[in-house]
Amino acid sequence: MAILNILRYPDPRLHTVAQPVNAVDTRIRRLVDDMAETMYAAPGIGLAATQVNVHERIIVLDTSDDKTGLRVFINPRITARSGEQEREEGCLSVPGIYETVRRAEKITVEALDRDGQPFTTEAEGLLAVCIQHEMDHLEGKVFVEYLSQLKQGRIKNKLKKRLRETM
Repeated sequence: MAILNILRYPDPRLHTVAQPVNAVDTRIRRLVDDMAETMYAAPGIGLAATQVNVHERIIVLDTSDDKTGLRVFINPRITARSGEQEREEGCLSVPGIYETVRRAEKITVEALDRDGQPFTTEAEGLLAVCIQHEMDHLEGKVFVEYLSQLKQGRIKNKLKKRLRETM
């Protein structure tokens, strides 16, 4: 397994729309494993393939306290939404930035697992937020784009300043 490079906002590659996975094969399973290792090392609770510059519809998540609840969603599709919730979100592609975003409270998702087997799951609370957040990445959207233009500008400037300071 390998730790992959995570793209940082406002990298334009984060706006690439991911394509469906045609076949779950050894390459895809290796990518899933690498994504999981990268997510845990970051540390984070979710990662979309788009964030590691692979533009295929794959997300990995683990919202468990002990990091033993890895979930893999290949070609995920939300088939139902209900309710509304607001939660503070962060993102491995936007390090150190946390903002409140409004999303569906409950969702139903269809996807393929790591072995290519179809499944349907219902999610609510943090898991629902995490799935929606990572699925946005697959559509080329970063969570800060839910914020006002003013806040987005401030975040971009803050991240650019941080980058200059590390050079």
